[in-house]
Amino acid sequence: MSITVLGAAGFVGARLAERLTAAGQAPWTPAKGDPELLTRDLGLVYYCAGLTADYDRRPFDTVEAHASLVSRILEAGRFEKIVYLSSTRLYDGLRKAEVDEAEPLVFDPLDPRRVYDLSKALGENLVMTRSGGRGAVARLANVYDWTDGAPGFLSEWLIRARGGRALSLDSSPHVARDYIHLDDVVDALLAIAAAPEGEIVNVASGALTANGEIAEVFAAAGWQVDFRGDARPPAPPNAAIGRLRALGVAPRPVKAVVADYLEGLKA
Repeated sequence: MSITVLGAAGFVGARLAERLTAAGQAPWTPAKGDPELLTRDLGLVYYCAGLTADYDRRPFDTVEAHASLVSRILEAGRFEKIVYLSSTRLYDGLRKAEVDEAEPLVFDPLDPRRVYDLSKALGENLVMTRSGGRGAVARLANVYDWTDGAPGFLSEWLIRARGGRALSLDSSPHVARDYIHLDDVVDALLAIAAAPEGEIVNVASGALTANGEIAEVFAAAGWQVDFRGDARPPAPPNAAIGRLRALGVAPRPVKAVVADYLEGLKA
């Protein structure tokens, strides 16, 4: 089966395309607006296109990337299976300590910053209900890595650690998130694509980790980390990962990955 990776220039899509190519399954990685996208057979589609940090500044581009384009691909129907990348951010409107993929979602349509959540939810709905049973959804938690340019708070923290042992961070030690390494995300996407039944799967570590806990790992390795903030926001719901584990994927705990990374910097 041929493979198509949409959004292959992005953070997750690039690593996924690299892994597939290394395994002898080099995917087609069309550029944005490629006219062949709706006319050629796409095979297995990994839909990694989307906006993250600038979604609020570009709401119409966000809707195009998260819902409109995938709608046109589904309508054309020239694919064998499609794996749509979404986000555990969709759970943020719930007031529960832990949630799984079957939990009904809650959104405030009057909140302009919910354009990300609502557009992702629409993309999920289209893939799961309009693909003729050929769709699956991966809800990603906070993905991190330490390669240059990797986005996100933890990624930037790890990159800065290469430049010195004293770090001052514009955040709070009390902020907790579910962090999952980029390579574990790729493992999960490959497993979801290979599964015979398409479903929604949380791609997360299954545990919330506070910034202060990660700072303790840095301190044990010889770094000094200070936080300029002291905010204590409510923790988001913890995304259960039973479905992910059933696929044979066991994400590594963030503190263990960070400890190994720091040991490598000291070597």
